[in-house]
Parts: sequence; structure tokens; C-alpha cells
Amino acid sequence: MKARQLILIILFIIVADQAMKFYIKLNYFAGEEHLILGMHWARLHFVENEGMAWGWKFGGGFGKIALTLFRLVAVIWGSFLLRDFIRKKYHKGFIICSAMIYAGALGNLIDSMFYGMIFENSDSFVQNVAKLFPHAGGYAGFLHGKVVDMMYFPLITNAHFPNWLPIWGGDDFEFFRPVFNIADAAISCGVIVILLFQNKFFAKATETVHHTVETGSVVDDQNQIS
Repeated sequence: MKARQLILIILFIIVADQAMKFYIKLNYFAGEEHLILGMHWARLHFVENEGMAWGWKFGGGFGKIALTLFRLVAVIWGSFLLRDFIRKKYHKGFIICSAMIYAGALGNLIDSMFYGMIFENSDSFVQNVAKLFPHAGGYAGFLHGKVVDMMYFPLITNAHFPNWLPIWGGDDFEFFRPVFNIADAAISCGVIVILLFQNKFFAKATETVHHTVETGSVVDDQNQIS
């Protein structure tokens, strides 16, 4: 696997992710939702989160900075890891999956680092669509940006857990509930494929080396060549 090919994969994911986020941020107000091609199970639903992938949150304002810095360190470390994977000739599939995880982490890191500085706030109450580089400044400072999510696929809706089920009995049930973005999808797909094909990706190649030995010795019961 050549480094140039890997860079192209990473760039493709990042450009697609950021293009989608810019489109949503500049055309949707927070909470706005539209069906994709009229399909009720496939929607664009604009939400912003301050936490991890799939809308998970982590410890308020301090947690937000810590998470962003963690992402930054992980991306820097990942750059060296990818180079090492290529140099050591790891399985091509594993390297591609690692690049997907790397690109996804970098895509969300861009949101966290810069979106608060370059975008106006998206307000669901007044249905305000954000502007890019507003005169009054962005909605937050460096490292405090929110991650833009928009992909929503509620395959099962208006269902309920059975009453006999502990804790969740009788509650509403929806599958698939999380709202995510292209970066989240790249991370998840990379991790899932690595888990599914780990035996193939990490199998040690065994080679049988045959040596030809030339000798003038007589091979009999006393002289054997191994």
C-alpha cells in the first residue's frame, strides 16, 4: 500500500464529510429535518453535539476541551502509526480501515477546533440558519466548536418494548436512533471491519524455505544430510 493512495482515501473522506457539514450548517437551522428522496426511514436531521461520535457527551465545558485535545493527540499519533503500518507492510485491508478511522477522527476534530470560530450559532427556537464568518464573530472560541451531525436512519419507529421487559418495559422503541455524520460512519466502518477480519489482517505469513545442499559426502546409515 503506497502512502499516496492512503492520502487520497483520507482526503476523500475528509472532503466529503466537511462538504456535507458545511451544506447542513449553512442551509438548515438546528433541529430541521427533511426526508431523503421521500423515504421516511432516511432523513437529514441537523443536530450539533459537544461530545463524542454518535452524540455521546463528555463532562461539560472542561470535558469538551479535554475531548478535543485528546482527538488532537490521537490524530497526531495516528499519523505516525499509519506511516509505520505502511513501512512494515501490514495487510492492505487493515491499513485502509486504519485510514478510515484516522480520517473520521480528523473530520470531527476540525469541527471541534474551528467551527465555533467560523460559524454563527444555529438556533432552533428562532429557526436561524448560521452564516459563515459572521461580523459579530463565531458562537464559541478555539477548541469549543460543536460537531455537526445530520444522517438519521430510523428504520423502525412507533414501536414499544414489551411490558414484561425490565427497566424499559412499555417505553417507546426506535431503531436506528443515533444521528451521525460521515466521519462517524468512517470510524465505525473501519472498527467493525477490523474486528470482523482481524484473523486475516493479523495472520502471520508462514513460508517454507527449501535449501539445496550440495555435498560430496556419501549418504548412508552413518552420513545423513538434514
